[in-house]
Amino acid sequence: MKNILITFLISLILASSASADTDGQNSLSKNNPVKVKDCFEGLNRATFSLNQGLDKTIFKPVAKGYRSLPSPIRTGASNALINISSLITIPNNILQGEFKTAGINTGRLVLNTTVGVFGIFDVAEKIGFSEYEKEDYGQTLAKWGVGAGCYVVLPILGPSTVRDTFGSFINVLGGDPYYNASTHGNNEYLSDSVYMTTKVLSGIDFRAKNL
Repeated sequence: MKNILITFLISLILASSASADTDGQNSLSKNNPVKVKDCFEGLNRATFSLNQGLDKTIFKPVAKGYRSLPSPIRTGASNALINISSLITIPNNILQGEFKTAGINTGRLVLNTTVGVFGIFDVAEKIGFSEYEKEDYGQTLAKWGVGAGCYVVLPILGPSTVRDTFGSFINVLGGDPYYNASTHGNNEYLSDSVYMTTKVLSGIDFRAKNL
């Protein structure tokens, strides 16, 4: 249980799921935008201040260091992380009834993982695949008509909604094939530490792109 909670927090951090790029805003933008109630205003303001302090002292300096790496290394790492995120996007394409898009993203995943060397090179884009658009369980719940719920600012993770926070739980509790293979799988290539590393790197990569 402890490992699940730790992994849940790390997988959320700046990542796939409720970081600043998020679930909440992306999901709302796909439907008719509605005003989300700020039911926890006092707590949200306090959490926002905490996040600002952590970003100033930890995340921003780390992101700046990451940006000092050669561009090809950063591009390759970003491509590989996007490729891994397809493992969450494809199931959500199916759950949303977007079967054609699911097929395209499956082809993209196979091509980039093999010819593109684990996604380091985005071969699919170079040969004309349509632009990749990330999907998650928060967006699927929105598609199914689940309301956003109250606005909430999560520690470290930033702005989200009750719906998208719940969607992130779904991701960890069985919805992410990469997590399942890493943490519960019996293999010699993946481990929970590898999974956590990719999630943390996802956060650093995202923050570096948004300095």
